[in-house]
Amino acid sequence: MENVKEWHTDKIIDRTAKALRARQFDVLSFKKREDVVRALLQQVVPGMTVGIGGSVGLRDIGLPDLLKGKGVVLLDTWQEGLTSQEVLDLRLRHLTCDLFLSGINALTEKGEIVNMDGIGNRIGAISFGPGKVILVAGVNKIVPDVESALQRIKRVAAPMNARRMGLPLPCAESGHCHDCQSDMRICRVLSIMERRPSTTDIAIYLVAEELGY
Repeated sequence: MENVKEWHTDKIIDRTAKALRARQFDVLSFKKREDVVRALLQQVVPGMTVGIGGSVGLRDIGLPDLLKGKGVVLLDTWQEGLTSQEVLDLRLRHLTCDLFLSGINALTEKGEIVNMDGIGNRIGAISFGPGKVILVAGVNKIVPDVESALQRIKRVAAPMNARRMGLPLPCAESGHCHDCQSDMRICRVLSIMERRPSTTDIAIYLVAEELGY
């Protein structure tokens, strides 16, 4: 019997990939997380500087630990024991690294990439600076349109990230956005990427599995 769920996922991935290519993004699609891991590691050259954005999805696939054995200079702000100044220094280095890897908060079937940051460093590194940018998105990040993307961020990504970080925010208790005025608010900088930035080499890797929040 036909696997209808797999068929449906493939259709979502296919039309999203087509829309992204029409917006001048390079796109690769993968069935399994193991496949995307192999593709990512093929982009790595010993000695290069590799930055990793604050992505649960990239941790889901074990990428930071795998990169440590590849002879690269790894810029990972989630390392234990870092001071706030060391984290800031790593974020600044993301802007000029050889390869920047990140997830996506939401991706529309029309090919728009939507991200929300608390600081803006991830959005900055995605948009301009690194030699190459690769964004990894599981099928759970794909939504019909920008309005759905914003709702996904407010009702799924932001509350779960706030909860993960143990922040005293109303969304971390209720599971949805309250448009709070807290100094700890993590929804501050919105990016809607409608086309590939003209001087940035960006590839989108789509995975037919759920990754991250």
